[in-house]
Amino acid sequence: MSILGTRVIRSEDPRFLTTGGVYTDDMRLPGACHVHFVRSAIAHARIRSVDVSAALEAPGVIAAFTGADLADLPMAAPPMAGLINAQMGQPLIATDVVRYVGEPLAVVVTESHYQGEDAADLIDVDYDALPPVVDMAEAAAGTGDRVLFPAAGSNVAATFGDAATLAADLFDGCEVVVSRTIVNQRVAPAPMETRAAAAVWGADGRLAAWIPNPGAQGTRAALAGLLGIDQAALRVITPDVGGAFGAKFGADPEHAVVCWVARRLGRPARWAETRNENLLGMTHGRAQRQTITIGGSRDGKVAAYRLEILQDSGAYPKFGAFLPALTILMAPGPYAIPRAEAVATSVVTNTTPVGAYRGAGRPEATAAVERAMDLFAAETGVDPAEVRRKNLLPPFTEPHTTAFGAVYDSGDYTAALELALVAAGYEDLRREQAKRRADGDVIQLGIGLSCYVEITGPGAEEGGPRENATVEVHPDGSATILTGTSPHGQGHETVWAMLASDELGIPVDKITVKWGDTDLIPEGGGTGGSRSLQQGGAAVQQASRELLGVARQRAAGEMEANPDDLVFDAGRSAFAVAGDPDASVPLARLAERERLVVRAVFSAPGPTFPFGAHVAVTEVDTETGRAVLRRVVAVDDAGTVINPLLAEGQRHGGIAQGAAQALLEEVIYDAEGNPLTATFADYPFVTATEVPSFELAAMETPTSYNPLGAKGIGEAGTIGSTPAVQNAVIDALAHLGVRHIDMPASPRRVWQALRSAQPKT
Repeated sequence: MSILGTRVIRSEDPRFLTTGGVYTDDMRLPGACHVHFVRSAIAHARIRSVDVSAALEAPGVIAAFTGADLADLPMAAPPMAGLINAQMGQPLIATDVVRYVGEPLAVVVTESHYQGEDAADLIDVDYDALPPVVDMAEAAAGTGDRVLFPAAGSNVAATFGDAATLAADLFDGCEVVVSRTIVNQRVAPAPMETRAAAAVWGADGRLAAWIPNPGAQGTRAALAGLLGIDQAALRVITPDVGGAFGAKFGADPEHAVVCWVARRLGRPARWAETRNENLLGMTHGRAQRQTITIGGSRDGKVAAYRLEILQDSGAYPKFGAFLPALTILMAPGPYAIPRAEAVATSVVTNTTPVGAYRGAGRPEATAAVERAMDLFAAETGVDPAEVRRKNLLPPFTEPHTTAFGAVYDSGDYTAALELALVAAGYEDLRREQAKRRADGDVIQLGIGLSCYVEITGPGAEEGGPRENATVEVHPDGSATILTGTSPHGQGHETVWAMLASDELGIPVDKITVKWGDTDLIPEGGGTGGSRSLQQGGAAVQQASRELLGVARQRAAGEMEANPDDLVFDAGRSAFAVAGDPDASVPLARLAERERLVVRAVFSAPGPTFPFGAHVAVTEVDTETGRAVLRRVVAVDDAGTVINPLLAEGQRHGGIAQGAAQALLEEVIYDAEGNPLTATFADYPFVTATEVPSFELAAMETPTSYNPLGAKGIGEAGTIGSTPAVQNAVIDALAHLGVRHIDMPASPRRVWQALRSAQPKT
């Protein structure tokens, strides 16, 4: 019986629950100095001077540096050359201008960690304030000293499509047209482990850097670029990582500065940011203003849809500036909309840069189209579930290409919706809702729906997305796997061992998985975009099968048999002669004279497209505006599930994160660009006490794009839950005339919506 598809307990957990993980800040580096960053207290200003003299006299201070000291290092150039304005690069340490509160503008190096904060306070910075640009619309129209990068000519970092080409007749013939501008608010990734780095330059001139990241190979490339050195002169090692959610990809200026300090001082250097620094300096997520317009017939059939996006990139365009491209790609979601179009503009503002955050552009697309569907349902008077039924794409097993160029691999979107509705008891919920409305209850019931499809495992590699794995069997019967993915909570150690065990017959507990060391594994795509199982796992399976091919030839030679006459007995992890099971040789023995090792590269024909449907149930107090999430019923179809326990864990985490955006989370700036949510006292997020036990319904539609039949699952919960929960809060108040509430649906926002609503007649 195959181990695949069974609920194997995570092999990672005993270590984390007993001795604990070893994170970057736990690394023991004798003689290491401690790096501290002095950060701008003003959102937009010219730097007149930075005086470090007083800090140099403070106890324990080894050195202090300003941007001028690092002038020989390259700028951090915007990504996606050719798409994003190249004039908007970021210096590692600000030299002439600061562009957001929290931007590094000086460095203090101390003997002990606790000496740095006091010394940093002694650095005197003289600013010449410039007008801050915080609002996206103001940024788009900015001129003069409201342009963050004068050489760029404007605050536009990138455009996707041309608003001038939008069809004037897109909604001709529509009986109903609804339009609204909505906000997909800025949020903070807020991983448990903040950013950190440790660096040592060896006697051979090579740099070893320990950085928490989801892909050591990508971090090596980015760090080498920031330092202006060859990648061969750099080794990146990934310790345990306490959460990333997309925000730890690559390398940040602070990482490069730590490495530079280690080289400049000739001793190891280390840095770990505080939570306040993390909320100020780590890239944020989402931050889109969307104008949605939807039109169709009064029976609930949608004929046209338009999405116009204004993306806040923050002060320096990073991956966040590119997010609208992914939002546009997935704009129509799982729906068959005859006419659809989308355009976007990314602008820079005097706020923290925006980057990837769990889902990265796809949750924004789903949030937009699902709000559009509910607005259309409200205007036509057709039940939201029925509107979705009428407009979902029919089932397909052959690739389907959308008007925006996405090639969906397989899907049955209607089945997912129906499964979610049945599991939730949708009709009973509507009856309960009707009763509460008729009785005028203070606590009203809301039912929110969302249907989604997302892209996972994308890749720009020629020949399609790919990943490598190396599998080696040892003479003692154990095995080692080297993988180009980088687990940080996903359970790769368990699942990769399951895949190899299923092929090789070696027990899971005798298989070791290694990752995150660029000297050991020079190539790899890391973990992001929900790619790991479908590409990294497939590579492990492929390498295991190819290893059996090598072992078959060796076994045939040892037993003087025809290779075709041998059968592999996984129960004994041995080859035997067909019809004579006693004539056998185990894999371990075949590894005694010569290493039994295979490296394989799996290439996929393209990304896969998981899909699903969520039903959220909320209760909203009409007197106080307080919304409480009571139920989430989720169908998340990610193809073949290899370990249901781990897949459910990914779904639970994603649903909670999505619900938190709908109800609580928001990064807020005042008009001067000062962050108002720079601590966990001001930036709330859900814990286990604020969410119900999620109800997960199983559905599997395999993909043909990899032998496992697997699609990605890591971001699905976040994509489906956010609009479902938001829709549920609004639905609770729909009979009172509420049509929309921007996220997060805080008590204040809900109360204000109620007070300004026009009761439904």
